Amino acid sequence: MSAAQQDCAVYVFDAYGTLFDVHAAVRKHADALGPNSALLSEIWRAKQLEYSWVRSLMGKYKDFWTLTEEALDFAFDKVPDADRSKREELLAAYHKLEAYPEVRVVLEQLKAQGKSLAILSNGSPAMLEAAVEGNGLSDLLDHVLSVDELHTYKTSEAVYDLVGTVFRAFPEAVSFQSSNRWDIAGASAYGFRTVWINRTAQPDEYRDLSPAAQLHDLNGLLML
Repeated sequence: MSAAQQDCAVYVFDAYGTLFDVHAAVRKHADALGPNSALLSEIWRAKQLEYSWVRSLMGKYKDFWTLTEEALDFAFDKVPDADRSKREELLAAYHKLEAYPEVRVVLEQLKAQGKSLAILSNGSPAMLEAAVEGNGLSDLLDHVLSVDELHTYKTSEAVYDLVGTVFRAFPEAVSFQSSNRWDIAGASAYGFRTVWINRTAQPDEYRDLSPAAQLHDLNGLLML
């Protein structure tokens, strides 16, 4: 581990797309949904995020679970051949999304190194609790932080402030991991040491707000 990374006493993770697979819910019901299930999942995720940004800009907050429901309804409207009768099953699956395979092992090893671990997420508290407990991660996390108490979403500075409030840590002592490049940009602007978990090999953007490192998955954190 590099000297810069060793200086980070706190490791903070985005939840959706970083620890938990946002496409797992649709994949679980892909056969029943039909040939455009992957398109449905992509639209669902894209609109979920778009709604959070627009609501933040308007100052018209709705919690992330409500946005998740509304985004799925839009996705069904855009993909009319998908079986809408699967709506409730999809939502139930999303409420307990599966973690990526390496997540627990990486968190265990960071914990063994004496690092403090947390989630900082747009997700509403009930969503996060279900995903954390469902994947058996509760014992590894010092805090699970939700934007819900602020009634705004990332990339508001107030969201990233939550980390310093609970850990009494300066931004430069925090390693922040996210699969979302826009989240990495926001966290970099805030002052965190950022690591972009680029699971799907997306092209870079926000190049004036670059991460300290870019990895394919969380395993690479142990090699920095």
